[in-house]
Amino acid sequence: MSLRAGIETRLNRIWYEGAAVPWWADVGERLYRTVFGLRRWAYALGLRRSVQLAVPVVIVGNLTVGGTGKTPLVAWLANELRQRGWQPGIVTRGYGAAASDVRRLPPGAEPAEFGDEPVWLAHATGCPVAIGRRRAIAARLLIERDGVDVLISDDGLQHWSLARDFEVALVDGQRGFGNGRLLPAGPLREPVERLQRVDAVVVNGGQREGAFAMQVRAERALSLRDLAHAKPLSAFVGERVHAVAGIGNPRRFFDLLRSHGLSVDAHPYPDHHPFDGSELQFDDDLPVFITEKDAGKCAPHADGRIWVVPIDIELPPEFGDLIHRRLHALKAAT
Repeated sequence: MSLRAGIETRLNRIWYEGAAVPWWADVGERLYRTVFGLRRWAYALGLRRSVQLAVPVVIVGNLTVGGTGKTPLVAWLANELRQRGWQPGIVTRGYGAAASDVRRLPPGAEPAEFGDEPVWLAHATGCPVAIGRRRAIAARLLIERDGVDVLISDDGLQHWSLARDFEVALVDGQRGFGNGRLLPAGPLREPVERLQRVDAVVVNGGQREGAFAMQVRAERALSLRDLAHAKPLSAFVGERVHAVAGIGNPRRFFDLLRSHGLSVDAHPYPDHHPFDGSELQFDDDLPVFITEKDAGKCAPHADGRIWVVPIDIELPPEFGDLIHRRLHALKAAT
C-alpha cells in the first residue's frame, strides 16, 4: 500500500467508521476553522472580491472531500442544458494535469496532460472544457473562444473568487457527512449549515428532505480494447471478477457491480491514481472492470480482459426545470 493510500485509509476510519480523532486532527480542525472563517469574512467585507462573468455560472460542489459523484452530475447538467438550447462550457481544476496554467482542452486531449476528469467530461458532453486553478480566467477563455452562454464549474463551492448565480451541493447518500467535523478531524470542508444557502441539494443514492434524488445506473460493460464491443452486466452474473478503481470513493463502484450479481475482488486506489498497467495484471484470466474515469489512463494497457463500465444518471425533471428557469430569468434580466 502506498503512503497516500495508507493515509486515506486511516482518515476514512476516523471520519466514517468511528475511530478516535487524534490530537493533531483536533488542533488542525481549529486552525482550519479559523483560516476558513477569516477568508469568508474577507469576501463578506469586500476586502477580497469575486469575479463576475458576462454569463451565468453554475457551481456543482460538495461539503465533503472525496468522491460524491460531482463529475458525472456536471456531465448530466451540461447535456441537459444543451438539450434545452444552451451552449454550456465547463471549467475544472484539472487534478493530475501535467501543467498548472489555464488551458482549453484540444481534441484528443490525454489524461496525463490535462487530467482524467476534464478529459472524461469533454468526451461525455462534447462541450468545451478548460482547466486551471484560476477558474475565472478559465471561464473567460471559454466565453471568448467558444461563445458559451453558461458556465458550469466542476467543484468550486468553496472557491469564492468566482461569482456564481446557482449553487448545487451534492451529498453522498451512503456516507453522509461522516462524524460531522471539519478537516482534518472530519471530512467536511464547510459546516453542514451551508446547505441552507445553496440553491439546490442533490443526494446521490439516498433521500433527504427538500433534496433531489440522484440515481446512478449501469447496464453494460465495454471492452477497453474495442469500445464498440459491449456486453450486458447480466452476462457476468455469478462470475468472479476483478474491479479496479482510482476514484474518490471506490467502494461505490464495487457496490454497484455487486448489486448486479458479480462476485468482486476489489482493488481500490487513491483518486487520480496514475495507472501504469501493473494495477491491471493478475495471476488469473478473470475479467477486470474499471470506471469510465480511469479508462483514458488505462487505455494504453488494454487487452481483452478489461471492461469499462459506463454509468447513467437519473434525476427528476424538476431539477433541470429549476436550473433552466433560473438561467432564463437571469438572461432576460440582462
